[in-house]
Amino acid sequence: MHIQYDNLQGNDIIALLEDHLADMFATSPAESVHALDLSALKAPDIHFFSARRDGGLLGCVAVKQHSDTEAELKSMRTTRAARGTGAGYALLLHAISFCREKGFTTLSLETGTQPYFEAARKLYYRNGFKDCGPFASYQPDPNSHFMTLAL
Repeated sequence: MHIQYDNLQGNDIIALLEDHLADMFATSPAESVHALDLSALKAPDIHFFSARRDGGLLGCVAVKQHSDTEAELKSMRTTRAARGTGAGYALLLHAISFCREKGFTTLSLETGTQPYFEAARKLYYRNGFKDCGPFASYQPDPNSHFMTLAL
């Protein structure tokens, strides 16, 4: 598996992100969906990575910089075929390593409270994330589960 910066121009990554947004809107009320669309992921404060094996897309993850010390995990997603293969774990470790290298001291995330997000929450807990309150510009929301990792 190879993880690298992605320019968000490949048809496969665009399709994966469209599936991600569709699932988020199908799972959570619209006002509780905080997933970023393609144009928002191209913002200068976002670092976007994809994982591939033999040229085939396995998944993606983004890191949004909030300050010199604080970052947020965004758009972590694996393809259906890559689920259960360790691709999500590898992407998470890559994002954590990237944040440490950049000197961030905190990596936080927002995910859903619905059963659909249970596997993701378990992955984050297994990797040291702890529950926290809303951060950055988030507001309390019964459909949002906030987590953070001290780096």
